[in-house]
Amino acid sequence: MRVLILGGGAIGRSIAESLKGEFEVIIIEKDQLRAKALEDSGFQVVQGDFSYTATLLKAGIDKAELVIITTMNVDTIKKTVYVIRTNNKEVPILTVLPDEVNLDELVSQINEEFEAEVKVDYAISPRSALKDAMVKTVMMLGEKKNANLLVRKLKELKSKNDSILIVMHDNPDPDAIASATALSVIAQTLGFKTQIVYGGEITHHENRAFVNLLGVDIRKISRGSYELKRYPVIALVDCQPNGNLTVLESSDYEKIKILIDHHQILQHLQELLPDDAFLDIRPEVNSSSAILAEYLRTLNISVSPVLGTALFYGIYIDTKKFSKLSHVDLKAIEFLAGKVDYELLDKIEHPDISTETAEILAKAIMNRRIYKNVVISNVGFITNRDAIAESADFLLRLEGITTVLVFGIVDDRIEISARTRDVRVNIGTVLREAFGDIGSGGGHAQSGGARIPLGIFKLAKDKNSLLRLAEEAITEKFLDALKVKEG
Repeated sequence: MRVLILGGGAIGRSIAESLKGEFEVIIIEKDQLRAKALEDSGFQVVQGDFSYTATLLKAGIDKAELVIITTMNVDTIKKTVYVIRTNNKEVPILTVLPDEVNLDELVSQINEEFEAEVKVDYAISPRSALKDAMVKTVMMLGEKKNANLLVRKLKELKSKNDSILIVMHDNPDPDAIASATALSVIAQTLGFKTQIVYGGEITHHENRAFVNLLGVDIRKISRGSYELKRYPVIALVDCQPNGNLTVLESSDYEKIKILIDHHQILQHLQELLPDDAFLDIRPEVNSSSAILAEYLRTLNISVSPVLGTALFYGIYIDTKKFSKLSHVDLKAIEFLAGKVDYELLDKIEHPDISTETAEILAKAIMNRRIYKNVVISNVGFITNRDAIAESADFLLRLEGITTVLVFGIVDDRIEISARTRDVRVNIGTVLREAFGDIGSGGGHAQSGGARIPLGIFKLAKDKNSLLRLAEEAITEKFLDALKVKEG
């Protein structure tokens, strides 16, 4: 890229030094002694007044791909822009501007004085540049604060023990698994022994492929298990005690010293956790993986291709294929982009589908009931909970359908997944309103889930009657929360 820097003073020289080696830089400097000093320093210099056509032509204005004006004199800037545009109408122009003049005013004055239509592409004022630099520094300090507080807590814990149990929610998805793995890496750099666990099932075929291909060491545990008893410290990732987490007993809560999550703060959380627990809960961020990637970046911890791929895919899934990104998610993607094994990523994203999942998808299609633009489907008694979510994703693709609910009975509970693309509907709020009084429900604006314990109904011998009653109750409560009449 051929860059002309107009002015070899302090600003021009600093810019040239920063660009040297990466770009073809030519400095135009009027002062003979300064021009000679720049040449002696190895810069390509054209001596002359850059507001004159002859000087710009000598510097190759016709072949320039960027022109940077470094003077703060407005009259000189206006004349120089006019001369540049006379000789090159398309080259991008970046200029410094005094604080009292904005870009629109500058262009208007040039057009009026020279009776010509010109454009200036970019302008930077000292005040705005200082503001941007300070805001950037504040953001960086905020990032470092979170990471440093985590490290401080880990060091404090390390003085008393060297083992941490990292607990995910019952049915961990890629975001939870990647985040737990990243926290494990951070803790291990400080000398901890770690174990990642969960209490439910990993049945979604993409999630199983994710675990198998990445070789992530995670274990399934049960409530009151030996692992929960023997580990003195518990860290929760991508979950909270009153969420989709059934393995912890109330006596385990006092051992929770770290909690990192991107979901909204659940009810009575502060009452459940010890006062000295490290909490980083950011509902404005769309993935826990992005938060953990921020820690790794600010702590300068090396990220392997496996971990980079895991975190990248975790963000990809929880941001709905990068369609909903916060600035933290964006920075994490930028940080991870060069650390991803894309061949491995493709295998994770396109695994073989299991026979059981295919059968459940078929049930969801066959058993669907349509209420205006809403589909409700009952997939019956199943063991693969994640197939319910996959079925909901699939049914939302049907023409004319904007909202979907799929439910099935897994062990002693009804599992529900819902999706919507109706911008007027917050499906998480709908599920909480519909099923919060008889179970639990919630989620985000476009996707969510609910769980209803069967209670005494699990003893029913007539399974068909149980399914019919469940479907009637779920349909009525869901449509009522959506304010849709049956018909």
